[in-house]
Amino acid sequence: MKSYTEYLWFNTKKRKELIRITDVIDKIVKKSNIKEGFCLVSAMHITAGIIVNDNESGLHQDIWEWLERMAPVGDYKHHWTGEDNGDAHLKRILTHHQVVLPVTNGKLDLGPWEQIFYAEYDGQRRKRVVVKVIGE
Repeated sequence: MKSYTEYLWFNTKKRKELIRITDVIDKIVKKSNIKEGFCLVSAMHITAGIIVNDNESGLHQDIWEWLERMAPVGDYKHHWTGEDNGDAHLKRILTHHQVVLPVTNGKLDLGPWEQIFYAEYDGQRRKRVVVKVIGE
């Protein structure tokens, strides 16, 4: 079995952002020369996540509103440490920190509407994502 790893770096302009990364991940898969296997995409920070869903602006707004209802900005015990991002930690739990995607015939094998997004919940600082392609 072969493996190939690359890192993506993000430093968002806003504290909360959703960034489509499907094309970047697809290029990494092609560069890996792996024809059959899996691609792991994992946010390597505890206040960011990876989402696979439709690239539709209304849905993106719905996602942000749902996350805010589930984990609103507010006063959390985590803030006793001097941080102010308790909601970001909870939002990450709700959306997952990583996804495993199939690779078939040397390319991502996504459904017709599936797109990959980096979800930032406490941005404006440098963070990374690991992309690891494994297979034959």
